Amino acid sequence: MKKITALMLSFALVFGFIAVSCTKDEKVAAPVAAEKVVVEEKVNTVEAAALAYFADFPGNRIIPTDKIMEMIDAGEDFLILDIRQADDYVKGHLRGAVNAPWGPAIADALAWLPDDKPVFVNCYTGQTAGQAVAALNVAGIQAESIKYGYNLGIMKTEGVDAYITKETTMAPDASGVKYDADIKAAVEGFFNVIPEKGSNIWPASKVKEMLDAEELGTVVSIRMQDAYDAGHIEGAILIPWGKGMQEKFSSLPKDETFVVHCYSGQTAGQAVAILRLLGYDAVSMKSGMGTSVTGASGWVNEGFPVVK
Repeated sequence: MKKITALMLSFALVFGFIAVSCTKDEKVAAPVAAEKVVVEEKVNTVEAAALAYFADFPGNRIIPTDKIMEMIDAGEDFLILDIRQADDYVKGHLRGAVNAPWGPAIADALAWLPDDKPVFVNCYTGQTAGQAVAALNVAGIQAESIKYGYNLGIMKTEGVDAYITKETTMAPDASGVKYDADIKAAVEGFFNVIPEKGSNIWPASKVKEMLDAEELGTVVSIRMQDAYDAGHIEGAILIPWGKGMQEKFSSLPKDETFVVHCYSGQTAGQAVAILRLLGYDAVSMKSGMGTSVTGASGWVNEGFPVVK
């Protein structure tokens, strides 16, 4: 009881002090609200640009040779980037094509590639061109690959001989493209490591060997659902190619190398470049599952098994 009385007395004294210390015209100041602190998160521009590749998906970014021929005849303004080796380029290439061999030369080409007109990229079979196209688009270049490349596409097109030349076309002057510094560095890095890391393409035989030895944990099929259902590599994960596929990337491992495959290797090349820019150690399977165009190359064409 004494403790309660003492507590009440203390409260009364404190309240009385407050009442006396404030005049009729004065009020006890309200607590000052803490200043709102806005913390701006730094946007990862490379990640945002890479994810936008599929979020803003305009189509496969693959153009057939006959369309290129029509554009040449119509005098349309575009640039052809031939990323084959120089000794193959001099043996013959599409008229007006500029040579920048696969690897660091494409990183250097950022200095003169235009961002105000289409850039059509060809390699041998469309697979490294697919990678180049994806990386260049992330940088802001309007790039598309020429379907099936020089060997399987361009030279198989009826009437193309009239569009082939051995005359070298020099690279244009610097284009004046203003790149985001982080994106430019990432895209340059993608191409500059090619000599050290290889082409980011594994033959189907290597994939089969590693699967049999249980040294490969993840295979990603980016074909459509019906093709996957008809027959796929045992254990393969399905992420269908197209708009929104980037939403499934977070399910993929960042602590291991994994294989991506499509039908012939062209769209897988694009997916691999985007995944690598996002920090994944992805490689594509040469010629994909295999088509009639890829000949004896590709998983099925090489006689390896599928499951349903």
